[in-house]
Amino acid sequence: MTRAHYATDPRETPRAAPGWTLSTVIAPSTLFGANGMKVGTDGALYVAQAFGSQISALNTESGVAHTVVPVGSAVVAPDDLAFDSHGVMYITEVMSERVSARMPDGTLRVIAEGVPVANGITTHGDRIFMDEFRMDGRVLELYPDGRAPRVIAEHLTLPNALAMGPDDALYFPQVALGEIWRVAVSGGPAERVIAGLALPTAVKFSPRGELYTTEAGSGDLTRIDLTSRTRQVIAKLRPGIDNFAFAPDGRLFVSHFIDGGVAEIDAQGQARSLVAAGLVGPFGIAAGADGMLYIADGMSLAIMHPDGTQAARPALLVNHDFPGFVRGVATARAGRCFLSTSAGTVAEYEAGRETIVWATGLDQPTGLAIAPDGALVVCETGTGRVLRIDPKDGTTVLAAGLSGPVGIAVRKDGTCFVSEAAAGRVAHVANGQATAVVRGLSEPHGLALLGDDLFILDRAAKTLSCYIGKTGMHTIIAEHLPVGAAAGIVPKTLPGITDVMPGPLLPFAGLTVAGSRILVSADGAGAILAITRD
Repeated sequence: MTRAHYATDPRETPRAAPGWTLSTVIAPSTLFGANGMKVGTDGALYVAQAFGSQISALNTESGVAHTVVPVGSAVVAPDDLAFDSHGVMYITEVMSERVSARMPDGTLRVIAEGVPVANGITTHGDRIFMDEFRMDGRVLELYPDGRAPRVIAEHLTLPNALAMGPDDALYFPQVALGEIWRVAVSGGPAERVIAGLALPTAVKFSPRGELYTTEAGSGDLTRIDLTSRTRQVIAKLRPGIDNFAFAPDGRLFVSHFIDGGVAEIDAQGQARSLVAAGLVGPFGIAAGADGMLYIADGMSLAIMHPDGTQAARPALLVNHDFPGFVRGVATARAGRCFLSTSAGTVAEYEAGRETIVWATGLDQPTGLAIAPDGALVVCETGTGRVLRIDPKDGTTVLAAGLSGPVGIAVRKDGTCFVSEAAAGRVAHVANGQATAVVRGLSEPHGLALLGDDLFILDRAAKTLSCYIGKTGMHTIIAEHLPVGAAAGIVPKTLPGITDVMPGPLLPFAGLTVAGSRILVSADGAGAILAITRD
């Protein structure tokens, strides 16, 4: 089973009601992003997916994936993995401060707790080493029997995926510094190996003993000569590289945390795609006046052509102006949009310009929309409020006491509809009052208006419905949509990472109107669907 299992389970095949047509704009993605990787003794490439709480095994020829640690298991946000000689898989859980071991029979147990932002992990002679991706981070030796870790190095700046060198030293990048360091396994002072890299996210040694690193900021895959301390770019890829892995025969594979792509790099530096780039979410979605689709995709803002082909990802987690883990999006003029983040901010973003923060300190802002006068209207999910944000007038409360407001759609008269996910209803907000107009829903998320008709995406029921404003009639127009978790799966809430992407990283499935099409953020499958009247 892969992320795209919605498309292969006949019990969950999306279908539209008579009079409507359902189509795919962006095809499902295979992975929930792609993080740490390791080639197993079976020849499969094992890929951790922190934002999907899943680990998959890829066939390195076909790219076909099957899930080995599924969403909803005891493992939360796996970021990296390594194997010992007995086939035990060690897994860092980057948001849970722990490391787990998956035994060959599939059972799981925790071997280390209280290790904040547990990130890179490697094994050497069945010894286990990991580091913490945080300010004042550490490099640790772990023990399979659960003994307290041994500190090898500390006071580090965002150390990430590490590797044992031929000199019995552990090599690791300090990402924010743009440097690679090493420290003797026995301990002692750490030493800088090389500087001036563009956000190095991982280091590995090839079977020939050569040091390689990924540069997430530039998309470069770089080889470093330890004698001369010089470097050579051997492949130029897209930014957002997370990790890479060597097979015993020297084959080289690279992962992208931004979009979930996985590729093999040949000796000439050319990439062969194993898993195509896709969407980590998608979460919020908006149609711009320029005809483009703007998608809040967690660690990036994706801009797509109307046919679903990618135009750009101008805002990435690795960029200095990236506003944070993005959830909701609304568009103004071409190229300019507003984003809500898990860090409690609402920001105005346009590529090539400094990001402008409109609000901070909000409690889980989610859906947002632009009012007729240019102000923003935002759902503050954590407090149950709907806020109006204006640079001149500041922030005012339009409604309070709502139950988990997440989705919003503004009418031409300035009033708005709000989905209350926790209450299973949609309310109309006007003059400081919220009046329920649709009840009996399961978990309504995205809302969109087309004329007088309100479209409602119910994430738990997996339906899209239409509320006809003139008559008050409410009917389901599509069902079995790949939104939310698949049947029988109960995902764990991702707690986020302090100072990097604060949480909780709550789900959001958005909705928008693009011409005559209603577009659905199918967050369960990593897809965008469209529904139109016949």
